[in-house]
Amino acid sequence: MEWVILLLVVGVVGYAIVIYNSLVSNRQMVREGWSGIDVQLKRRTDLIPNLMETVKGYMAHERETLEAVVNARAKATSAASAGPEARAKAEGELSAALGRLLAVAEAYPDLKANTTFLEFQTALQQVEDEIQMSRRYYNGAVRNLNIQVESFPSNLIANAFKFEQAEYFELENEADRAVPQVKF
Repeated sequence: MEWVILLLVVGVVGYAIVIYNSLVSNRQMVREGWSGIDVQLKRRTDLIPNLMETVKGYMAHERETLEAVVNARAKATSAASAGPEARAKAEGELSAALGRLLAVAEAYPDLKANTTFLEFQTALQQVEDEIQMSRRYYNGAVRNLNIQVESFPSNLIANAFKFEQAEYFELENEADRAVPQVKF
């Protein structure tokens, strides 16, 4: 009879260890996903000064558009250490400002023909695609962690070891969800 109780205790402890390790794994995947988003957003932020320098000479009288991009970039840079919700808001503003910049650039044939500008447009489009993929990965990792934190019996282990749900990286405004279109 004692060996049955011992076997039952070992089974419960073993199951708890498996659940704990799974929670740790999911938490690490969320952190990895956030790191991926962070890297791509930093790449985009780093591209903007070069893009702005290329555009300035052609769009001298489009000061408002240029300043909107500069201000949105500054907000995005300052929100780099913020949580997903605040970061998404700042990055959404930056995406909208970049979209306006690229739309205004359509009116300048010389700018559209500038090879440096075209290279930056292509690089920006690639970064936007990478951000979208990183966001999907992160949100999938958040979903997996949140399900495990909420589901029984893993929620017992999650609560005991203070695992918390993670925030999704979502854009608030539908217009901000659109990737800036790059046209040649």
